[in-house]
This record gives sequence, C-alpha cells and structure tokens, in this order.
Amino acid sequence: MVVHRGRVVAEGWWAPYSADRPHLLYSLTKSFTSTAVGLAVGDGLLSLDDPVVDVLPDRVPADVSEQGRRITVHHLLSMTAGHPTDSLAEAWEREPDDLVKGFLGLPFSVAEGARHVYDNSTTYILARMVERVTGRGLPEFLDERLFSPMGIDHAEWDRVASGAAFGFHGLHLTTEAVAAFGELLRRGGVWGDQQLVPRAWVELATSKHIDSEWVLDGSHQTDFSYGYGYQFWMSRHGYHGHGSYAQQCVVVPSHDLVVAVTAQGDSQDVFDAVGECLLPGVGNADSARDDAILSGRLRRLSLPPVPGSACPGRAVSAQLDASAEGSALPEGTTVTVDPTGGGWLVRCESLFGIEVGHGDWRESSPLGRPIVASGAWQGSTYVADLCIITTPHRVRLVVDADAGTATATWSTPPLTGPSLELHVRSPLMTRPDVA
Repeated sequence: MVVHRGRVVAEGWWAPYSADRPHLLYSLTKSFTSTAVGLAVGDGLLSLDDPVVDVLPDRVPADVSEQGRRITVHHLLSMTAGHPTDSLAEAWEREPDDLVKGFLGLPFSVAEGARHVYDNSTTYILARMVERVTGRGLPEFLDERLFSPMGIDHAEWDRVASGAAFGFHGLHLTTEAVAAFGELLRRGGVWGDQQLVPRAWVELATSKHIDSEWVLDGSHQTDFSYGYGYQFWMSRHGYHGHGSYAQQCVVVPSHDLVVAVTAQGDSQDVFDAVGECLLPGVGNADSARDDAILSGRLRRLSLPPVPGSACPGRAVSAQLDASAEGSALPEGTTVTVDPTGGGWLVRCESLFGIEVGHGDWRESSPLGRPIVASGAWQGSTYVADLCIITTPHRVRLVVDADAGTATATWSTPPLTGPSLELHVRSPLMTRPDVA
C-alpha cells in the first residue's frame, strides 16, 4: 500500500493473499512495542532512565553484574545494552523460564550505550516492563490505547509458553493497519482529532540514537546502515519499522509518504524501489491511461495455482522423508492424498488434514490458522503448495507415488522453527528453539 498525504494512491495483493487477512509482522512488532513504551512514558509510569532492576526487581539474577544493574529503558530501546551478539538464544538457554533473568545474567562485552547490537531480548523485556507499570498485558494495553481508537479490531499476537506476547515479534495485522500506523507516525501521533501517541515520543523514537554501520558488514542492506532509533531504523529517506522477509512500514516525511508491505521477499528491494521509482514520481500526475493500466494490473495480481492434471479417483499414500534440513513434517509421517470435491484432502497422519484445490486455491483451518492450498498431479508425482496465508511462508509437498515417499519443504523457513503443525495453530505458542 502506498499512502500519500493520508490518501491511498495504490494498493495490491497477490491472490490468494488479500486485503482483509492479518499478516505476521515478525520484528516490525518491535515498533509497536516501542509505541507502548512511549504511551507509558507519556503517562508518567516509566522513564528512559529507569533501570530494569528497579522495574522488575523479582526477575533479577542473584549474581547480576554492575553493568546489568545499569541497563535502562533507553539502552533497551536503542539496543545498546552491551552484549556482543543477539542474546536471545543464550539468555533463554540460561534461564528457560525467565528471559529477563537470563538476559541480565549474561556477560557484557562493551559498556552500555556504546554500541548497537540487534538484540531481540531487549524488546521482550520492554514488553514486560510496560506490563508491570500499567498492570495490563501488552496486547490489551495497545488495544485500548492504540488499536481501538484507530478502528483496528483484528490484532493477533503469538505468545511464549507462559502466555505472554513475545513483544519482539508475533503481531499479526493487515497491510492496511500497518499503513495506518505509518500514517499515525507521519502525523506526529495524531489520528483524527486525537493525540493518540505523544508527538515528542514519535519524534524521539524515530530519530537516530546510535550508529548501525556494522549492519552492512559485506551485505547490500544499505538502508539499515543509517542508524537506529527506539526500535525503528533510520534510512536514506526517513525511517522504517522492519520485519523479516520484508514486512515493512516505511515513512518518508519529506514526501508525506507511507509505504506498507507484507511479503515474502527482501527488504532492501523495497527501499530501492521507493528511492528509485516512487519518490521521483511523487507530485507528478500520471495520465488517465497510466492510472487505468496500473489499476488493471493491481486488480489482476495473483499467484498461479500448481499446474498439472486432476487424475480423478487417483489416491496415494506415502511416508515422509525428512532428511532435508528444516522439513516441515516429522520423519516417517504417513501422508495420504484422497480426491474429493474437485480437489483433494491431504492427511498428515495423526496431525491434521488439509483441503487442496485443483486449478484454484482452497482454504481450510485444521488447527485454527488458515492454510490456502493448490495441487496437481505431474506424471506420477503429486505436488501441492500449502500457503500459511497469514505468514510469509508456504510449504511445497511433493509425493512420489512410485517410490511411496514424500517431502515437505518451506519456501522460507519460519524463524520459530520448522514444524508445520506449530505454525498452523492459532495463536502460535512457542519460544525459540534452544539447543
């Protein structure tokens, strides 16, 4: 979605994806958690100088270091606590039931405030601090103070095993809600006639607090090297909230522009397109013919269903080969494909069944989260694409009828582990795998 001066000028979704579906935002979630911190600061319940150990004294390890005692809200927001790398896995391994305690107990490599290191744990702790000072869960607090006043009634949160929202990832919103969030920021926290978020906080959160040139390190991610704010990235043109696989909320104040993307792609491609194609055209009116061409193209956006034949009446049963890294299904799972209603019912033994269309996409929700699927026979091989439609992930299922084997591989691997069963449950409840 492209929004200019508060007006949607272009929007499009590749069917079977659609405007009304909430989408996993991955780390773009962090920018919403930052906004919750800003609301708590505006209410006088939290300050940038508050140490973690004072707000969450019951979650401090007995052997906490002096530097651990000095970590404040500012250090968490700017990801400058002083750990050498993302602490998430190590902190959770150290304290499986309390990431806060695990984070504070790890050794530091540089002084707090000296260096930005992308660290998921910091946002998790900020979420817990907001909950402590407000007495509300993060989802409930943001529903009341942000989403409901903006007319957003579909926010869904993935959670850790205890039931707490991750905070650093796991928020699901529609593309339109992401665009509305960007527009709220562009307007300095104003929505309609309400100042939902303090203007001072929006300006503070979306300003550079620390360098981030280290992100380049031989990569092409140029727009992540302009500095880091409070859970926002600075870029060549304005700032952005970012989630893996190109979940983006890009705000370009100089052009009164917001670009919202939910995708399976590369974030830098989005920034390059904004800078090279979009910004040069802002303010230049297209012809009616150009507008009609764009409108027609946007209406026709779609992903093709799996090509091949229906082979009516043909069924197959196979055993899952999970030897490839990151298999979506466990080794030895019996996969059966039975024709039904112009498509198929694909059953994964003792786990779930999925409806699959032929020549189109068919939707089912075997464990709560929708899967939209298309399949076909290609010779003696049955192929189906299973889109976990509210995420940037899909599984390709390939069943070799002659060999009696099947494989299930992800197009892009979910960051919370490869289990398909886990990712079709709603809400997803997990924590990152710990060795």
